[in-house]
Amino acid sequence: MIRIQQKAMRWLGDSLDAVKGFSDEAKREAGHQLGQVQEGHEPSDWKPMETVGAGVREIRIRVEKAYRVLYVAKFPEAIYVLHAFEKKTQKTSKADLDLASTRYRQLVNQRSKK
Repeated sequence: MIRIQQKAMRWLGDSLDAVKGFSDEAKREAGHQLGQVQEGHEPSDWKPMETVGAGVREIRIRVEKAYRVLYVAKFPEAIYVLHAFEKKTQKTSKADLDLASTRYRQLVNQRSKK
C-alpha cells in the first residue's frame, strides 16, 4: 500500500479549541475533511473565501447545526486553519470574516520574514 505524505496542520489562534468545542459529530466530520485536505484531496463541501485571503477555503459542515472551518492550503509547508466556528445565521458574520482575515494577513507577513 502506498502511503501518501500528509501535509502538516497548523492551528492559528484559538481555532483548535474552537473545533474541540464542536459537537462530537461535527468534530469527527471536521477531522475527516481536514484529513482529506492533508492528503491533497478536496473536502466534500467547501467554497472559496477570497474575501478573507487568496487561497482561503471554507469547509461547510452540516450536522445538527452548521459549522465552518476556514483554512489555507496553498503554502508548501503546512495547512493553516485560520478560524473555526458554529454558524448561527445565513450570512457569515463580519466578526468571523475579520478574524480570519487578520490571521491570514499575519500568516502572510510572518512567512515573508523567513
